[in-house]
Amino acid sequence: MNLSYFIAKRISFKRTGGFTGTIHRIAVASVAIGIAISLISFMILGGFQNEISNKVFSFTGHFQVMRFMSGNAFEESPTSKKSDFFRTYQQESNIRHVQSFAHKPGLLKGDNEVEGVLMKGVGPEFDSLAFKPSIKKGRFIQFLDSSASNEVVMSTKIANKLLLDVGDRVTMYYVQEPPRFRRLEIVGLYETFLENFDDKIIIGDIQTIRNLNGWSEDQVGGFEIFVNDPTKLEEFEEPLNDILDYDLKLVKVTDKYLEIFDWLQLLNNNVYIFLGLILFVAAFNMVSILFILIMERTQMIGILKSLGAKNRLIRRVFVWNGIRIIGRGLLIGNGIAVTFGWLQDKFKLIPLDPENYYMSFVPIFWNWPVFIIMNFVVLLVTTLVLFLPAMVISNIQPIKAIRFD
Repeated sequence: MNLSYFIAKRISFKRTGGFTGTIHRIAVASVAIGIAISLISFMILGGFQNEISNKVFSFTGHFQVMRFMSGNAFEESPTSKKSDFFRTYQQESNIRHVQSFAHKPGLLKGDNEVEGVLMKGVGPEFDSLAFKPSIKKGRFIQFLDSSASNEVVMSTKIANKLLLDVGDRVTMYYVQEPPRFRRLEIVGLYETFLENFDDKIIIGDIQTIRNLNGWSEDQVGGFEIFVNDPTKLEEFEEPLNDILDYDLKLVKVTDKYLEIFDWLQLLNNNVYIFLGLILFVAAFNMVSILFILIMERTQMIGILKSLGAKNRLIRRVFVWNGIRIIGRGLLIGNGIAVTFGWLQDKFKLIPLDPENYYMSFVPIFWNWPVFIIMNFVVLLVTTLVLFLPAMVISNIQPIKAIRFD
């Protein structure tokens, strides 16, 4: 066995009591608390980013394709499913799914209230499975083969304003010349807690919009593209632009809803600053604790030197001792973080105000590569700083050290 490691084991807190044992336990606790808080922070941050991003993407896709238009109208100019893009997109390995959509503004009239809304028309290819977590009551639209479905899904926010619920019927007056209306049946209520959607959008059959606009069966307002890896949107943007027809444009959803994704990026920066502070505190604690241990073991250092031990061997004793402390702290800290994450993920113990946080509970995202990197960084940084106090050992003289009290 390595001699320095053997001595480090003999002076560990398992085999010593009193002051040394207390110092060891304080050191382990400081490392454990630091790594636990860091891991929990990353789990919660990842949960926020994942939950909010999924809500936006389930509503809009990762990219949107539509015709060039002047101004910022609520309705799109029609494009065709016979376009080169729609007929050949299956050849792109990065594309997972494409679905059509169209928008139509109007007034929704309940029994006593009127609300301005934007109807989003979707077809049978709409990814209702991705949207299912947002459905809070009822079901999604059932499409008809022969005609337009009069079923709609609206947000709980709009339904509460109009005093409506699943199963109620409502009249929507569409903004066009001449004005037209449709009687619609509410079959589901969704909730994203995102104002961009909950305040104004109801989901209906795209065939209803085709009939109102006089479009043919192949005409749609645009296409929503889902890619296989949402973390690589920047890489996919140029290849997707290359396969578009000359009259179509590509809109990245992270740019369209920039305020949401900028906010998520800002959260990233805050956590990195917090991680830096945790590392600084953990490193400072380890240096301080090792200084204390060296002072407390000065007589032992003098005896070892008098027996012929070199400074290098004695330094390794205390470095090994520090590494054992760090390892134990990392193990306990990871246990705390994983336990907290599992309990919160399973039982949703900590609630949130959805008006401020866009969700009703603290979300958890399990990112194991981040766990591994975090542990490695903490271990590396704190191990490196252990060599600073260990340099003091070379200045300790055996005769004075043996008489040290």
